Amino acid sequence: MEKGIFITIEGLDGAGKSTQIKFIKEFMENRGFQVLISREPGGTYIGEKIRDILLDREHHEMKDMTEALLYAASRAQHVEELIKPALEKGYVVLCDRFVDSSIAYQGGARKLGIEKVREINKFATGGLEPDLTIFFDIPPEISLERIPLEKVDRLEQEKIEFHRDVYNTYIALSKENPDRIKLVRADREISEISRDIKNVLVKLMKDMEK
Repeated sequence: MEKGIFITIEGLDGAGKSTQIKFIKEFMENRGFQVLISREPGGTYIGEKIRDILLDREHHEMKDMTEALLYAASRAQHVEELIKPALEKGYVVLCDRFVDSSIAYQGGARKLGIEKVREINKFATGGLEPDLTIFFDIPPEISLERIPLEKVDRLEQEKIEFHRDVYNTYIALSKENPDRIKLVRADREISEISRDIKNVLVKLMKDMEK
């Protein structure tokens, strides 16, 4: 491949993304692709340090704009250090969260404004966009119940109204970008979710061959 494929996975915490990311990796590797898995915030040494700051439950005093800028800072490092070089080598880069997360969480739920957060991240990423985004569609009332109380991070401990705003923003984004963002119902059996993801990936590869 002359150019890699950039796939992002989006959804609420507890949606079951981690299990299916392993499935996607295996699926793509079985078809001859080299796959790099990463995550946001994080993915690099500096990014993981920023992640620790962002998700620490003790950081109650963090302002919403600080939060948005820290996510963008982690992403800028991630894109330049890891994602772009891997794509240039022809890898499939599979990333757990990307710009859509910031738009949903900080733009929508934090009320900073979707366009403002989009602009911040356009600058941070140099305009890099995924070839495909798979959104794990599951109501927050169900997804949050899956997270053990002792593992809840700073954002996960927000009230249910916050997570509903996140979800609704994701749905709005999917309607705005139907060619890129594909919804997969995540409140079903693992095998059913994997089957739908497989269909999405097969279509992606056919489209890229045209």
